[in-house]
Amino acid sequence: MDRHQRKRLDLAAVGVHLGLAVGLVFACFPVLWMVFTSLKSNTEIFSLPPRILPDVFSLGAYQAIFSDPVKVRFFLNSYLVAGVVTLLTLVLATLAAYSFSRYSFRFKSTFNVIIISTQTVPPITLLIPYFGMVVAFKIFDTYFALILTYLVFTLPYAILLMTGFLNTLPRELDEAVLIDGGTSWTALWRVLVPLSIPGIVATAVYTFLLAWNEFLFALTLTKSMELRTVPIGIQLLMGQHAFEWNEMMAMSVLGSLPLLLLYLLAQRYFLAGMTAGSVTR
Repeated sequence: MDRHQRKRLDLAAVGVHLGLAVGLVFACFPVLWMVFTSLKSNTEIFSLPPRILPDVFSLGAYQAIFSDPVKVRFFLNSYLVAGVVTLLTLVLATLAAYSFSRYSFRFKSTFNVIIISTQTVPPITLLIPYFGMVVAFKIFDTYFALILTYLVFTLPYAILLMTGFLNTLPRELDEAVLIDGGTSWTALWRVLVPLSIPGIVATAVYTFLLAWNEFLFALTLTKSMELRTVPIGIQLLMGQHAFEWNEMMAMSVLGSLPLLLLYLLAQRYFLAGMTAGSVTR
């Protein structure tokens, strides 16, 4: 490689790093603004010219949230609903994916098309008929209504993701278990599931994110403060005459922390699961 080519490569590398730096600033700035705004007083937020760093760091917004049982209940509700939805989705998606991956049965292709088709339907179009069904079955304003609703939206993609991942595992694993006297149930839970940890983690992270962040159906299917979730709690801070911006930002920070920690802890498995799950046959 001559000097001219080496110089061009160095310039290209500098350009790539500059582009990445700009992208990093663009992505991180809203997060930093949210964090620093949560540490300001509601009056200082509207100071001109606007400043990123507060003059006096204040934890008043966080104290207001943790000292209010209703707002703490928002977080407990989100943890409960998202956790149950994630657990149920993993169990049901694993069983369904195992069937699609390892067995041939009648209407298998039709079921696959139906599952994929559900991802093309905008949730907003289902809101009114779904609300009518929830009221008719007398489960309005219950945890069961939220959990069942979120399962409807998380299961199809979870099944597709887990099916793609199980397709990457050789069928010889199942056959070896059957030769040793085991059953298909043993092959699934004792062999395939431990090997599918990356796919399971990817599915769990996706499901938890979707259930934690959902706003529209949580707003429509609940009316009591005891069942509201974090996204609804943030919206309720927007009063008729005043917005509690610092509390809104503090609640947004607290609501984002579980998602950030979950992704950081499961990042390696998540990336591996998403990549392997994209392979289908």
